[in-house]
Amino acid sequence: MVLQAQEGRLTTSPAGSVPHVLVATAVPAERDAVAQAFPGAATEVPLPGEGAVLHRLPAGPDLLAAGVGPALAAARAASALTAAALHGRPYTLVVSAGIAGGFAPEAPVGSLVVADEITAADLGAETAEGFVPVTELGFGTVTHRPPEALVRDAATATGARPGTVLTVSTVTGTAARAAALRARHPRALAEAMEGFGVAEAAAAHGTPVLELRAVSNPVGPRDRAAWRIGAALGALTDGFGKLAPVLESWRPA
Repeated sequence: MVLQAQEGRLTTSPAGSVPHVLVATAVPAERDAVAQAFPGAATEVPLPGEGAVLHRLPAGPDLLAAGVGPALAAARAASALTAAALHGRPYTLVVSAGIAGGFAPEAPVGSLVVADEITAADLGAETAEGFVPVTELGFGTVTHRPPEALVRDAATATGARPGTVLTVSTVTGTAARAAALRARHPRALAEAMEGFGVAEAAAAHGTPVLELRAVSNPVGPRDRAAWRIGAALGALTDGFGKLAPVLESWRPA
């Protein structure tokens, strides 16, 4: 079965063999950048929960502007995942996507990064000895790992560099914090604010996750004049145009 929009409701119809993919961004500008990579106009489908609206493309993934930060992103992604499951066709893949800060020099402005690890960088406790991740306190998880083959195929198709993408609740604004994050996470290529939340929602449904980010600014001192948001959104559109065949052909193991 496949979800369809009809008179503002989610309904069902026979499904084909195309994977059912949800792409979750933070804000509408990122969602719209992804939509530009696919033909046709989206149909809006309200989801349970205030402000949650799914954008269904006629030939492409479902799109969701899930909100800023890991908590809201997790809540709205979970709403979309639950609605799909209740209507007979659960999502086969969730993609967290958008712009991000990149760690220089490995992830320059305008480049693409695909996560082979999605890590909550500030989920834990500050101690006299330094930061302790929540896993060392005996709780939860701090890292989700997308399927290796999918990461490899996405990197090959888009030219994105694979590495760790950090999820933070507070965006880095100083050189000292950027250095501290890299010291704790030497494979980190980028930081954003939603990937781990989206991954947590996907994991709760047993659904694989991927994260693709376009770099809009360096991680470090906050310098709005150095941001290249338009260029990053353009790179995101281009990246999804190249990623589309991978999403269409990929199947969970």
